Amino acid sequence: MGRPSTNWTFLSNHAHVLILLGQNSDLRIRDVALAVGITERAVQRIVGELAADGYIEVTKDGRRNHYEVHAELPLRHPVEEGATVAELLSLVNGEQGTS
Repeated sequence: MGRPSTNWTFLSNHAHVLILLGQNSDLRIRDVALAVGITERAVQRIVGELAADGYIEVTKDGRRNHYEVHAELPLRHPVEEGATVAELLSLVNGEQGTS
């Protein structure tokens, strides 16, 4: 079965950014934007929102940023009630039985 012909995905851009930063805490905004398929400005906005709500912590390391994902936090939508960021990351990363 080939790739779908439409552009929609099951996860939001916020989830994509969070997943990428969970996989590599030293990614550059430019690299995140390319991987997600959105602009650097959109990634900066999403990172700001994730940081404002405590899902990530951004620290400067020289000229680069380092991102710490707070995986213990719950997902935000009522449909995902009871699930955590750690469980989402485990699912996407193909890990079984970890959280």
